[in-house]
Amino acid sequence: MAKFLIVEARFYDHLNDQLIAGARAAIEAVGHGHETITVPGALEIPGAVALAAETGRYDGFVAIGVVIRGETYHFEIVAGESARGLMALSMDGLAIGNGILTVENEAQAQVRADPAQKDKGGEAAKAALAMFDLKTRWG
Repeated sequence: MAKFLIVEARFYDHLNDQLIAGARAAIEAVGHGHETITVPGALEIPGAVALAAETGRYDGFVAIGVVIRGETYHFEIVAGESARGLMALSMDGLAIGNGILTVENEAQAQVRADPAQKDKGGEAAKAALAMFDLKTRWG
C-alpha cells in the first residue's frame, strides 16, 4: 500500500472540504493510504511537498487549494508560481497531482470542487496515482 500526502492551502473551507473529499475517495478507491496537512497559502504548497518528500514517508502528493481572481496582479503570481513550483518538483521525479483551482469567481470554484460535478480534487489524486504507477513501473 502506497501513502499519499494531501497538501492543502485552506482559505475557502467549504471548497477545500469538497476537493479533499474527492482526493481521499480516489486514493482510497485503489487501496492506498493518505494524510492531510495544511499550509498558509498556495505559494507554500510546493515548499511543503519538497520538505515532505525529503522524509521518504510518502509515495505521492496531491496539491489542493483555491485561488480566485481579485482586483490585483496577485492572482497571476500565486497561480503561476504555485504551478511552476509543483511542475519543477514533478520534473525531479515526484508523483504530484495539482488540484489548485485557479478561477474567476466562487461559482466556478464550486462546480470544479464538487465531487458530484467536476471533481478536480479526485482528478488531482488520480493524476498523482498515475504518476506513482509510472514511477513504480520504470523504477
